[in-house]
Amino acid sequence: MTDARILLDPTAERSPAHRERVTRPASLDGLTVGLLDISKPRGNIFLDRIEAELAERGLTVKRYQKPTYARVAPTELQQKIATECNLAIEALAD
Repeated sequence: MTDARILLDPTAERSPAHRERVTRPASLDGLTVGLLDISKPRGNIFLDRIEAELAERGLTVKRYQKPTYARVAPTELQQKIATECNLAIEALAD
């Protein structure tokens, strides 16, 4: 991928860290998808729809929830998602 997009971390970092984009899988077949609800209102509604679509395709889906949207996900939660899932979708809503 050669587009010149810059991803900024909104956590008040002084100088943005350079992060390489993760290569997207060619197919979702056989993968486990993690759905992370950041605890904002109606985020669960969005994830319910995503989960239904993925389940209809026969994919394995695991759900997770942050304790609050005001802080980053706890390290333990991030590690759990990373070890149990091949990819994750994070829900933002209001």
